[in-house]
Amino acid sequence: MTFRNGLDSLLRPEDSVLVLIDHQPYQLANLNSHDPHMVVNNTTALAKCAKVFGVPTILTSVVAARGGVIFPHVTEVFPGQQVIDRTTINTWEDPKVVDAVKATGRKQLIMAGLWTEICVAMPALQAAGEGWDVTVITDASGGTSVEAHEVAIQRMIAGGVNMMTWLALASEWQRDWARDATATALNDALRDHLSGSAIAYLWEQQLLNTPAPGIAA
Repeated sequence: MTFRNGLDSLLRPEDSVLVLIDHQPYQLANLNSHDPHMVVNNTTALAKCAKVFGVPTILTSVVAARGGVIFPHVTEVFPGQQVIDRTTINTWEDPKVVDAVKATGRKQLIMAGLWTEICVAMPALQAAGEGWDVTVITDASGGTSVEAHEVAIQRMIAGGVNMMTWLALASEWQRDWARDATATALNDALRDHLSGSAIAYLWEQQLLNTPAPGIAA
């Protein structure tokens, strides 16, 4: 395996493309590796961060007529964008998805989906074997059990796939808070999804904007 290290191994928004796979009601109904509320929250946050950084995002579902459409929390981030609905369990065997990814011209391929052990592991392993630089966002994914999710992660790591969480990815894309073009928009995106840190940030803004006693506003 080639070790992933060094500055060039970090993810860059201009080189990234995100594929969100099968965040649908049927899959969520048997999600047992995570709190389902957190997976919806984290996936929505991931989608919003991708939009902040202009990262092309491909939305795909499997047999939506039976499994349900992608969570509106996600599709509302990309209003009017077509969702690619597949019959293939392995997303990477659907030419429409692969062609959409290739059309971006980017090689840092980021994936998240339900379930980890099936709909994420299959395309991640295949794409990695074809030379793509693949990263899976583990907390915007989930499996039918803790074991299923964790074994899938181990399997993908053994196949050369990188693992991250959504906040780590957002931080890596930002890299420097002096990048004003995205810093404020990123904080706005994080505010609704980062729990205690988001509340602390709002509190900080309150304190910064409160005049000291005896000083006119």
